[in-house]
Amino acid sequence: MPAEHPVEFKCKVIQRYKKGESIKDLSQELNIAQSTVYHWRKEFCSIETPQHTYTPKEFDAISRKLEKLEHEKEIIQLSGFLEKVPLKTKLATLEKLYKTEENPYSVYELCEALGVARGTFYNHIFRRADRSEYDREQEALMLKVQQIFDDCSQRFDAEKIRIILAESGIRVNKKRVAAIMQELDLHSVRPDAKKQFKKRQQYRKQNLLERQFTAERPNQIWVSDITYFKVNSYGIYFCMILDLFLRKIVGWRVSRNASTNLVTTTFRNAYRERGEPKDLTFHSDRGKQYTSGAFMELLQKCGTKQSFSATGQPHDNAVAETFFATFKKEEAYRREYTSEQNFRRSVEQYIAFYNETRPHRTLKYKTPKAFEDEYLTKKGCSNSDPAKK
Repeated sequence: MPAEHPVEFKCKVIQRYKKGESIKDLSQELNIAQSTVYHWRKEFCSIETPQHTYTPKEFDAISRKLEKLEHEKEIIQLSGFLEKVPLKTKLATLEKLYKTEENPYSVYELCEALGVARGTFYNHIFRRADRSEYDREQEALMLKVQQIFDDCSQRFDAEKIRIILAESGIRVNKKRVAAIMQELDLHSVRPDAKKQFKKRQQYRKQNLLERQFTAERPNQIWVSDITYFKVNSYGIYFCMILDLFLRKIVGWRVSRNASTNLVTTTFRNAYRERGEPKDLTFHSDRGKQYTSGAFMELLQKCGTKQSFSATGQPHDNAVAETFFATFKKEEAYRREYTSEQNFRRSVEQYIAFYNETRPHRTLKYKTPKAFEDEYLTKKGCSNSDPAKK
């Protein structure tokens, strides 16, 4: 059995080895097997770095781990997986990691891992920051314009509102105020104010449905509503139009602004895609978008009758309200949206599911698409032109 050497002796041998003496010479001089010296070197010959000192055993473990990580990185690169991931998704992921509290990674490490240029990432971060600041400023300005307009009982135009803003220390030009007023559908007193008022009052009194949510054919009655959903630090508005007979979504649009343009564009697109139907009734609540002069004039030009829910009576538009409740329960509340585009894609996919896959109790558990196809077959119509029926 080989003699047991004290630790002090082993350390002195290793110190001589570190100073340049070979293991062979040490072995011959001290009459110790070379394998024994190699074993001592592995046990006592530490490896020093600026941050830490490692034993050979620790260093070997780290080397094996590093080799494994290098292999995993090569596999990911060879698979081409990262190249298939959209740049927007990569940037959103990097931003989330970058803004995490106690983030241990440098920008270089983050970008290198996902194959994104640092300049691209910095541009993304700074643009988002600048845009968020602008959005907050614009939202505050819109609220201020709305407040001034309401305080003056809808009498002031853009120039007068600009002057009042300037007096309170907010310097903006008339053009920007006018653009905000247009977006909010704010119209000051004008020569035809009395005529327009009477016209709106006449329409507001009409509730043609009276909670009778039935129709005899497609494109006879459409119901519509707008809902709000918060994504990150801003709100997104989702407008939809539903055919009461088919229970099918025939038009929809997503926007950062709940403006009149949101509903006019949604209606125009649906009206055109459904073949400009005749004898159509359009029902909604009394939101400012639906009661705006621009939207009411659009419906008049299309020969569409307008119907409104009573004030404070959401059940007067129950079908539209139910759709949004279903959408949020089955889709929106189950997701984490990172952008407007992400939310829009989710809406698009859900509407396709709702129209083509989801059975509807009112339709005897047929899907809206299947119900429409069956109706067209019975009527002997072409499936490509459902809107003219």
